[in-house]
Amino acid sequence: MDQFLFQLINEQWTSPGLDLFMAAMSDVEIWKPVLIGLTLYMLIFMGFKGRAFIFCLLVTLVVSEQLLVRTLKSAIDRRRPKQTQPVRMVQLERTSPAFLTLFKEHRIRMSDETDRTKSGPSFPSGHTTDNVIIATLCALFFRRWGWLYFIVAAVVGYSRIYLGAHWPSDVIFTAFMAAGVSLLMMALLELLWRAFARRWWPQLFSRHPRLLD
Repeated sequence: MDQFLFQLINEQWTSPGLDLFMAAMSDVEIWKPVLIGLTLYMLIFMGFKGRAFIFCLLVTLVVSEQLLVRTLKSAIDRRRPKQTQPVRMVQLERTSPAFLTLFKEHRIRMSDETDRTKSGPSFPSGHTTDNVIIATLCALFFRRWGWLYFIVAAVVGYSRIYLGAHWPSDVIFTAFMAAGVSLLMMALLELLWRAFARRWWPQLFSRHPRLLD
């Protein structure tokens, strides 16, 4: 089933418009200015909620990357589709700044021997982990509007299959794992906030007894 779904997404359900869109959604460098801008906006203009969100997000991302994603990749050592077979790949032209690549011609090619050593193991998907964590914390902190980020997370996860970087099962199981890690980390951070903020920052704690205000 994994192979069948992968071939449908990577080989058949494709189009020139989707090629550029999926490659752009999967390229973190393109979105860095937007992410930095949003982070600064939250820190400066959104008060305690914005700062609490950024703090919890950064802690959760660091913990998931250093303790979970790297450990599982090394332990499971699953090969990516492009490391086991020829797959259809979209190659964007490198530009500076990165978003200018959207206005350049992209290239479609099949993976070859050189692609077997360019990336690490397949499971879990780092892109999916990061974006599901962001989506989960957005939903917890910003409720109705926060849930919209799950659309972005789903598209990014799909793009990883479309581009030949991950198997469908990688993305699906990673999404559930990342959501669970996010909830556990938020529960832990809430406990730590209540345990230490009451003693160290009593005035702040009196106004904000919970991180999820």
